[in-house]
Order: sequence, then structure tokens, then C-alpha cells
Amino acid sequence: MFSNFSLLISEFNMLNVLIIVGVFFIILIILGIRKTYKLNKENKRLNDLHLKQLEKDKENEGYHDFTEGHLYDNVNNDK
Repeated sequence: MFSNFSLLISEFNMLNVLIIVGVFFIILIILGIRKTYKLNKENKRLNDLHLKQLEKDKENEGYHDFTEGHLYDNVNNDK
């Protein structure tokens, strides 16, 4: 009878440890999913900000004189 009681306590201890480990890993999975969601949201925000900045730069670019390169005789600089 003593061995049955000892085995019962051992099973309860093992069950408690397994429950604690399971809860720990479930919490880690939930935190990982939450972090992934936040990172994707931040990435989308930064991507949109970058696209708006590119559009703004393209509007402000204006005319660029491409004849001042090394392939031309720099006619514009003879002033």
C-alpha cells in the first residue's frame, strides 16, 4: 500500500511539472505571436513612410542637367 501511495504522489508531481512547462511554452508562443504582429505593423508603417518620402523627393527633384557628366565637353562651364 505504501508503494501505491508513493506512486500516486510521483504521478501528481509529474503532472504538475508538465502543466507548468506547458503553460510556460504557451505563454512564450503567445508573446512571440504578439511580437510578430507588432513588428509587421511597424514594418508596414515604415514602408508607407518611405514611399511617401520617395514621392516627395521625386516631386522636388526638378530639372537635372545631365550634360555636366564626363562624356560631354562641359559646354555649360565655359562662362
